[in-house]
Amino acid sequence: MQPGRPSLTALSAAHLRAAHQVLDGASILADPLAARILGPDARFSLDYARLSALVSRAELSGPLLRWFIAARSRLAEDALHTAISNGATQLVVLGAGFDTLPYRMPRSSNIRIFEVDHPATQARKRERLAMAAIEVPETLSYVAMDLEEQTLAAPLQSAGFEAAERSFFSCLGVMPYLTEQAIFAIFDYVAQLRGGAEVVFDYVCSTGSLRPITCAPPRAIAEAPATGQQIRSYLETTDLCSKLSMTSFRTVENMGPEQIAARLFPDAGRGGSLSGCHIMRAATG
Repeated sequence: MQPGRPSLTALSAAHLRAAHQVLDGASILADPLAARILGPDARFSLDYARLSALVSRAELSGPLLRWFIAARSRLAEDALHTAISNGATQLVVLGAGFDTLPYRMPRSSNIRIFEVDHPATQARKRERLAMAAIEVPETLSYVAMDLEEQTLAAPLQSAGFEAAERSFFSCLGVMPYLTEQAIFAIFDYVAQLRGGAEVVFDYVCSTGSLRPITCAPPRAIAEAPATGQQIRSYLETTDLCSKLSMTSFRTVENMGPEQIAARLFPDAGRGGSLSGCHIMRAATG
């Protein structure tokens, strides 16, 4: 993060989600707000998607980066809808970036939503929402904080979060950019919530080929010439599962590259250069 600048990693992911709607026909994730939230920059999404496929050829070749970003959102959203059916009343989006999920939730769900993100990124997102005339749900609260420097308890409580109610946490494109200390502080907080909770997150193994999203659409480059975000943490699946199981998480489910590809884009083969990309769900009950 550059001081006072929104996250270019978050902007990059938003452009790839928007490009997925056109280039892939929203085959993995249907997000009618993906382009709207980008405003005038939406026209750069297709060019950016093609550029990212070229510059990341040695990492996530071709469209796999775009598909993975769509896949992690789709899997988190599927898990959320199941959680709501099972009684979850609160959604916490950690490192919300320019994700549009809270603005696509059916009003009938009545779920309370808390968007947690760095103040600069959150301010830019709120500007874009207003410019695009995207309605902000009455049940949504913005929680501005730095996940590396602060813990969740006090900011969420101040925003009205109820620890005694069942909750769902989505944390996408965040863990690699935090230290392990900050990562496990999040897990410890979620695990101790007395109302019960689950979290869906993606992470990177050290043996994989994924690297940070380092290229950015032209307008974003002009606004902030460097992301300032580099991978801080690689997590190993066996060790991670063991540590989560030793807390109050009773269910720990991991999806590796081959499983993700087989479920959401089977024509891509066995995951290939998606190596290192994992998505995990951990629940306390």
